[in-house]
Amino acid sequence: MNKEELRKLILTGKGAAEADLVIKNCKVVNVFTGEIQEGDIAISGGQIAGIGQYSGKTEVDAGGRYAAPGFIDSHIHIESSYVSPEELGRMLVPHGGCTIIADPHEIVNVMGIKGLDYMMEAAKNTKMDVKYMLPSCVPATPFEHAGLVLGADKMEEPIQRENILGLGEFMNFPGVINADEDTLDKLMTAKNAGKLIDGHSPGLSGKDLTAYACARIQGDHECGAVEDMQARLSLGMYVLLREGSACHDLRNLIKGVTPENSRRCLLCSDDRQPKTILTEGHLDNHLRMCVEEGIDAVTAIRMATLNAAECFRLYDRGAIAPGYRADVVLLDDLTQFHVHKVWIEGELVAEEGNYLPSYQVQDITPVKNSVHLKDFSVEKFKMHLNSDHVHVIAIQPGGVVTKKETAHIAVENGEFVFSPEQDIVKVAVVERHQMTGNVACGFLKGYGIQEGAVALSIAHDSHNIIVTGVSDEEMAFAVEKLKEQNGGIVLVKNGQVVESMPMPIAGIMSDQSGEWVKQKLIDIHEKAYNELGIARNVEPVMTLCFMSLAVIPEIKLTDMGLFDVGSFSFIPVECK
Repeated sequence: MNKEELRKLILTGKGAAEADLVIKNCKVVNVFTGEIQEGDIAISGGQIAGIGQYSGKTEVDAGGRYAAPGFIDSHIHIESSYVSPEELGRMLVPHGGCTIIADPHEIVNVMGIKGLDYMMEAAKNTKMDVKYMLPSCVPATPFEHAGLVLGADKMEEPIQRENILGLGEFMNFPGVINADEDTLDKLMTAKNAGKLIDGHSPGLSGKDLTAYACARIQGDHECGAVEDMQARLSLGMYVLLREGSACHDLRNLIKGVTPENSRRCLLCSDDRQPKTILTEGHLDNHLRMCVEEGIDAVTAIRMATLNAAECFRLYDRGAIAPGYRADVVLLDDLTQFHVHKVWIEGELVAEEGNYLPSYQVQDITPVKNSVHLKDFSVEKFKMHLNSDHVHVIAIQPGGVVTKKETAHIAVENGEFVFSPEQDIVKVAVVERHQMTGNVACGFLKGYGIQEGAVALSIAHDSHNIIVTGVSDEEMAFAVEKLKEQNGGIVLVKNGQVVESMPMPIAGIMSDQSGEWVKQKLIDIHEKAYNELGIARNVEPVMTLCFMSLAVIPEIKLTDMGLFDVGSFSFIPVECK
């Protein structure tokens, strides 16, 4: 803002100059006082000039609707929507999404800083303000291969970028609580730049959690229970109440929100697919859930606006007040939170579910052709077992946490034999970045697949290929077809592709519309259940892609082997 713009803003607020835009006849949600104020909202140069009675060059009658600050999603991975930043903006803005805090660690794990550059450039093509966190753990652990090892030295330049708010979720919590040298270097890179550090500490408690908080970790979205939430709040951390496509924590955690602690509670999605957005919404859906669970509507809105702005030091937004960004969401009511219109910096950008601006799409050439396999063949799935007593990754429906269990399986000539009655299948992770040739195998329980195989190049967080199926041959065929289409999702049966979704952007995002991706996912789910027999209480894509995430308890599989998250170490597939 220059001096003349400031002069105009001040005079408009005073009533001595005509506003650029006036949204008249509003019920304004005041997140500072908890009150609902009736009046007009005057806007000058993309900022709020005042609330009261004003006239403007352009006037819009709100019809007595509620005006709330633009919603802020405090933690989301754009890549997990399976669409580009521009397309996600088109989908979220009509639901009131004006700002998102995005952690691009998915694409940085695949493409390195080249992936970050693409995401930052693509974000310029949407009216939604995309603020990024610099991925802190690439790879997420030292126990897998990613497209890049992002050490403190490689963080020095990007952490200084204007649109980078700080370090993204610090998943290597053992490195923090043990004051690991490399971890301390990363933490100090953020601190020396005056930037934030976001958190990720599932299961941490007691003095280990205290040690984690000593690093001034800002917040955590991995609370599984109210007790976890209360422990973090008591240490001065923010808690991000998550409601995504895979993880559904919001209704449970709302029980722990009180008038005393609500100012430290935020709303976030983490991972949200187009099907969820197009059928349920975004933070408007979070707000509906909050009110349904007994949270006061203004308190809920504050969690989606002011609280998030203050947590992430975005002091120019989060409220409808003089001098703040004119990010305004016009709501029909404070129960269903139907979004009528959305303004971002005073520009009308959405009306009745429609995104109004036109936009161009960033060139994806630098982030294509990301699947690189070395010496891959069906023989890589041979396990040469000496025992029929094995560790298994047991899926827990409704989330991404797994249980470490053991089972007796059928073995012939040292190789696993699939039995439909047992509901245990082979699962493998195939390294696709560094041409190591790594293929690690284990066993998955509770997925329910009866025929064929499923292969994905979306496997959090390093996004190697993860594949499961009823035979080595079906699994190998699925991997080959996945490579041919440059990544994404492939379902096969009897040596034929029954459904697929190419994802040319780093093998983790489509270049198509959200509606196209939604329909593809519907088709994939239908074929997964009806053709392959996957259990209907399991989300076939999101569940499988988290089976390699070695920072979520209790047991996962990386390209280097079977990983026990509790001991943070590899364990043999066979039980002793």
